[in-house]
Amino acid sequence: MKNKRVKVAIIDLYNNEPNQGMRCIQDILKETDGSVNEVSVDYNIYETRYKNEIPGTSYDIYISSGGPGDPYDGEGKEWEKKYFNLMDSIWNNNNNGNRKKYVFFICHSFQIMARYFKFAEVVKRKSRSFGIVEINKTPEGEKDPLLAGLPNPFYGADFRSWQVIQPNRNRFEELGAKIICIEKERPHVPLERALMAVRISNEIVGTQFHPEADPESMYYHFKKPEKQIEVIKEYGEKKLKEMIVHLEHPDNITLTRNTVLPNFLKSAIKDLYPEE
Repeated sequence: MKNKRVKVAIIDLYNNEPNQGMRCIQDILKETDGSVNEVSVDYNIYETRYKNEIPGTSYDIYISSGGPGDPYDGEGKEWEKKYFNLMDSIWNNNNNGNRKKYVFFICHSFQIMARYFKFAEVVKRKSRSFGIVEINKTPEGEKDPLLAGLPNPFYGADFRSWQVIQPNRNRFEELGAKIICIEKERPHVPLERALMAVRISNEIVGTQFHPEADPESMYYHFKKPEKQIEVIKEYGEKKLKEMIVHLEHPDNITLTRNTVLPNFLKSAIKDLYPEE
């Protein structure tokens, strides 16, 4: 078959805030273009929070970005109504025997995903998570193709003041969903470990961490004098040095960047266009 193409919609939830996430997502899509079963990848960007733009249902793959602030910020707003209507359409499409559509939720979008599917509570953290953190695979995550190629634990970029906790086991069972990653174990901290990745179905998955982040995007933050001062003031100089060390280790953030979102895209493209 010639001229095999997949259409990807990037849902930008950064609300016009300067970021590296959108560049990182686009870089991965460009690398994927033509690399899987000779399938071309075309993408469009929709500034959903900032301009109320929402993609239609003609796309094969949807990547919903991270973003700043409160995951309840969209309640009652036009953009969130449109966003949830799109998710309704995708969910109904995938459960009615049609050609499947694939969705990946990142960070802020993961928290909105938890609200949409009602599989857990979304609450504010006691303190902000900031930097490169250890993430643990669950037994289900050990088998999940999204994480194939990553050690356990692995490292991911994590920036959030909110968290997804208290999974509703009945809702997970109803959806057929699986928790595939959780926060690292902290024996000295008497707090519940947050969910870090959830698979709703073969086609729909989300991560609390930023799988698209690369060293360049992290250096962009941590090499700025004002950001270094901010990190040292809030977390201490030791934390800043730890983050720089992580960036210089190829088995940490680079491995995650080269694994998670590429695995998702490869799997989706192979399902849409099996090898002839």
